[in-house]
Amino acid sequence: MKLISSIKENCKLCYACIRVCPSKAIKIEDSHAKVIHDRCIGCGNCVSVCAPKALEYANSINQTNHLLKNAEEVIAIIDPSIAGEFSDITSQRNFVGMIKALGFSKVCEVAFGADLVALKYRDLFKNFKGKYYITTNCPSVVYYVEKFFPGSINNLAPIVSPMIATSKVVHKKYGANTKVVYIGPCSAAKIEAERISDDGKVDAVLTFVELRKMFKENDITEIKVEYADFDPPHGGKGSLFPLSRGMFQSVLINDDFLTGRVICTEGRYNFIEAIKEFENLHSLKKHVDLFYCDGGCIMGPGTSPGGQKFHRRTLVIEYTKKRLDKANKEVWMENVEEFLKLDLSRTYHKNDQRMKEPDEEKVQKVLSALGKKTKADHIDCGACGYHSCHEFGTAVSQNLAKADMCMIFNIQNKQDYIKTLKITNEKLEKTRAALVKSEQIALDEKEAVKEVSHTTNIMLQKIPSGVVIIDKSFKIIHSNQSFIELLGEDAEAINEVIPGLRGADIKTLLPPNVINLFQYALNNNDDVENRDIQLGTQLLNISIFPIKKKQVAGAIIRDMYLPEVRREEAMHRITDVIDKNLKMVQNIGFLLGEGASETEQMLKSIINSYKSENKK
Repeated sequence: MKLISSIKENCKLCYACIRVCPSKAIKIEDSHAKVIHDRCIGCGNCVSVCAPKALEYANSINQTNHLLKNAEEVIAIIDPSIAGEFSDITSQRNFVGMIKALGFSKVCEVAFGADLVALKYRDLFKNFKGKYYITTNCPSVVYYVEKFFPGSINNLAPIVSPMIATSKVVHKKYGANTKVVYIGPCSAAKIEAERISDDGKVDAVLTFVELRKMFKENDITEIKVEYADFDPPHGGKGSLFPLSRGMFQSVLINDDFLTGRVICTEGRYNFIEAIKEFENLHSLKKHVDLFYCDGGCIMGPGTSPGGQKFHRRTLVIEYTKKRLDKANKEVWMENVEEFLKLDLSRTYHKNDQRMKEPDEEKVQKVLSALGKKTKADHIDCGACGYHSCHEFGTAVSQNLAKADMCMIFNIQNKQDYIKTLKITNEKLEKTRAALVKSEQIALDEKEAVKEVSHTTNIMLQKIPSGVVIIDKSFKIIHSNQSFIELLGEDAEAINEVIPGLRGADIKTLLPPNVINLFQYALNNNDDVENRDIQLGTQLLNISIFPIKKKQVAGAIIRDMYLPEVRREEAMHRITDVIDKNLKMVQNIGFLLGEGASETEQMLKSIINSYKSENKK
């Protein structure tokens, strides 16, 4: 039976379940806790400690409802731990009435089965003939021995549990075809019920938590039902069996420290230690009565969370006293004599789940990686769920545990991480400060560029000549007002929509021969100087210069018909002619002698005369 199942999406990888599992039946797989069912002993400890509810044991409510609906007679057998669990119900008779309101035909006490089992133990211990036994009332203890200490199977007491004994009594008294539902605090009992097929068969196991859910689903409260009594046979001191030493006290088995031959212990650490010593220490020479749950069955995984151990213990004891005060001892003795004739023996099955021990070298590598390189590093704190660091290293080697389960390793890793994080944060802070400074510099530079751009733009607008800058696609990047005016009304109309003609295609504004000049300047990264072009009735002088090779070019365009341009251009061109002629005259002078000198004086006189007229 797969008792425990995991809910992947709820798992937070806290490893709490792995730490508390005594059989190490949980591992991390696919980023969630997964149960190794063959190793599970059904203790339910993992379910109890799982805060995010990522683990749950098999629910028997639907199975029980099916029995109640379809079976002719279904009898509930109730564990004596009810007194500790249902302290909120004022009367035991009301409690029985509530159970019958669910549809159960009868409600019997497991305490009577515990009476029979206790008497069997008394006989066994009285005539043990030197062979010592481990009691088998706790199913989790039985499964642990079968799986991890198979050498002690022959020392498991050959006596059924109180649940199975009570089921045998019910079938004997009320019919072999009667269906039996056990209600108690134990999740491992669900597995035990699956293993029994004879007259001790239990058809379903409900925990107290599941019973509360059924009451709620069916809106059953004690004020809505008729009270009822337990159906016979009634129990005696067997009501104490959920408590450590309780069963022995019920039949006066001697557990005195000085004269007795029984050791009683409870809790997931103690019961394992007791089994180890029982198997390995020949000097022990004691019977051992073991409970997995700390406090006994009253603190089982099927009880409501948050219960107080000693409060529940007190309630069970008080409940037993009240039952004994009202009990008919003669009837009880008659029932005991009748049902002790039942076969209450049992056998066990070896199910060895021990794993091969890994090589010591591999274990030491794991321990070294965990920072446990010397014996002084082995503090054996047990926080990981293992008794020693070496045992934990072995489990990691066997893939049953994770290194993160070691609290010391985790703390050291976190401290190292915090140091690294601190250093990283300091570097990030320095980087952030540098970025802030760099950003401020960039903003300052941006403002400076913006100011320069603004100033340049104003200057360009003041230049009387047309200025235009284009990209490699012949789209206008920038132009001044003089350029727009040179192009005429069409360009001015476009300018009203697109200021500065930004993005306009210059090929639509200038003739192809001018575009060819731009193409030449872009492709050859060479200037085109003082080219005269005719644009309509205008005579323009254009100079083109590359700004960025094959990417950006600019041009300066002058209207040659403007008076100031005409004078400037005429002067410029005459100066060019004079310079060329002077060079020629100088060459001739070398040949003609003094005649050249007179010619030079005459020409300079002409130039000075022209300049004087130009100034006027």
